[in-house]
Amino acid sequence: MMPDKVTFEYAIIRFVPRVEREEFFNVGVILFSKRKKFLAVKFHVDHHKLKAFPDALDLETVNAYLQAWDSIAKGDSTSGKIGEFEMSDRFRWLAASRSTVIQSSKTHSGLTDNPEETLQCIFEQQVLHP
Repeated sequence: MMPDKVTFEYAIIRFVPRVEREEFFNVGVILFSKRKKFLAVKFHVDHHKLKAFPDALDLETVNAYLQAWDSIAKGDSTSGKIGEFEMSDRFRWLAASRSTVIQSSKTHSGLTDNPEETLQCIFEQQVLHP
């Protein structure tokens, strides 16, 4: 018997060093599945790409911002009031449109029987090997 597929939503996390120029590169993925009670962020910043932008933040700062997003996704107590939101609301907050150096793409959807594997697959396709 094949496992049941459930819906999921995801957004690509982008690093936008100079917001006014709209240049970016992908640094992570946020994936949410309500039926599987799954919300996770996976990220990796390629320091070679980061150095290609002379005005960019340093790697430690970018990783700290992304770690904060990961804490929110997990609902950690260190993530403040946003971390106390329901899982779906935390996803919506993370995937909301913003004009900062860390942004997310539009939300996309699909079907999966294993959100963790799907997150890894999207991460590899969109961040590690775009």
